[in-house]
Amino acid sequence: MKAESRPREHELFLAADVGGTHVRVGLVQAAAPVGSKPITVLDYQTYACARFPGLAEVLEDFLGGRPAHPIRCGVIASAGLPLQDGTVISANLPWALSPRAIQARLGFADLRLVNDFEAVAHAAPHVEASQVLQITGPAHGAEGPRLILGPGTGLGAAVWIPAHPRPIVLPTEAGHASLAAGNALELALLGRMLGERSHVPVEHALSGPGLINLYAALCALRGAPAKHTAPGDVTAAALAGTDEHAHDALQAFCGLLGSVVGDMALFYGVQGGIYLAGGILPQLGGFLLESEFVPRFLNKGPLRQALERIPVKLVEHGQLGVVGAARWYLDQPDHR
Repeated sequence: MKAESRPREHELFLAADVGGTHVRVGLVQAAAPVGSKPITVLDYQTYACARFPGLAEVLEDFLGGRPAHPIRCGVIASAGLPLQDGTVISANLPWALSPRAIQARLGFADLRLVNDFEAVAHAAPHVEASQVLQITGPAHGAEGPRLILGPGTGLGAAVWIPAHPRPIVLPTEAGHASLAAGNALELALLGRMLGERSHVPVEHALSGPGLINLYAALCALRGAPAKHTAPGDVTAAALAGTDEHAHDALQAFCGLLGSVVGDMALFYGVQGGIYLAGGILPQLGGFLLESEFVPRFLNKGPLRQALERIPVKLVEHGQLGVVGAARWYLDQPDHR
């Protein structure tokens, strides 16, 4: 990126957190000197993806009322695999995403792309302030890697690693790893899913659409009609106690989530803490506490004691993706 295209001191720039259901957009101010202080979100809006034909239209709507403050730089946080031609492969976005085309349409000098949960991980210093609920473990973890993970339209995950002069964030594609069963019911559900596809990824169960998949598979196994077609309806019925199959599907969801989170904690040597974000979990706090999440998280044989030392917290995703994307953008080498 050319030197003149980067945000100058006090300059406003755009940061967007793009999910399969919502786009969160923030107007951010670069600190003085750039990157030296916490960023400031001056304006913030949430948009429903279904209401717009593409991300460019969302950003144009957000920027439409700001002729006095022309924006020339920005960053997009999104799930997906970027290709050399500038397009992004994503199974969870409702439309194609091409940052290069959006940059040209908006007339920006620079527009960059970062993995969505990599962005959330870059907001790690701000995560504690977004805490909703302590799930298990001590209030504070040891110095070491932190895991940020969340089911939404898909399953995102990233690892934050303390380092000098700045932390390292490792993005992952954990949602596309193979789903593993941990009990007889999950084996039956997984078998049902394998009858429909050769690869059952983790997010086929641990996401909003994944909850529907679990519910539908459970109803099919029991020979019962599936009454619900939206994740929110399954959740509402489970919490209200009006649908036994919805309740059991949500229990399976929480158990599988605990197992996957425990696996990832071991994979990456997590010690500093685990933060559960995403659009689904904040409304499930009480249910999550009473579910099989914690027993399955800790069910790792002799390494149970190591996992007991890791704080697991439920956090509100909110502006974390926007803040993290902005922090990542300002921490890039040519922003120093």
